[in-house]
Amino acid sequence: MNNLQRLEMEIKGIDLSQEELIVYLSENGLNATDDYVATSNSNKKAIYSTALSVLESLANNPTMMKTIKVDDMTVSEFHDNLMARIDQLEHKIRTMPSDNNNSNVFMLYM
Repeated sequence: MNNLQRLEMEIKGIDLSQEELIVYLSENGLNATDDYVATSNSNKKAIYSTALSVLESLANNPTMMKTIKVDDMTVSEFHDNLMARIDQLEHKIRTMPSDNNNSNVFMLYM
């Protein structure tokens, strides 16, 4: 599995072109065609950071935030769920240990 495939797995259900995903990956220091290394915390952090960037871009899209009600779910609920997922990813990235550091210290402020 390469980094692009792993990112697509993380953001399942969000339709973006591969070119856009490649840009997000490169902004987070990853090459789309490189193999995904599941044992590398720095690789995981970069994938999660890329997914976070995608979700933040989605949250900043004003056309997605129109007042729409579908099957008893409003867009405000969609936005609340999206923001909750963004918070979860930020927490996961902050608390994930680094590859080169064996201590239990994590960055409190990012």
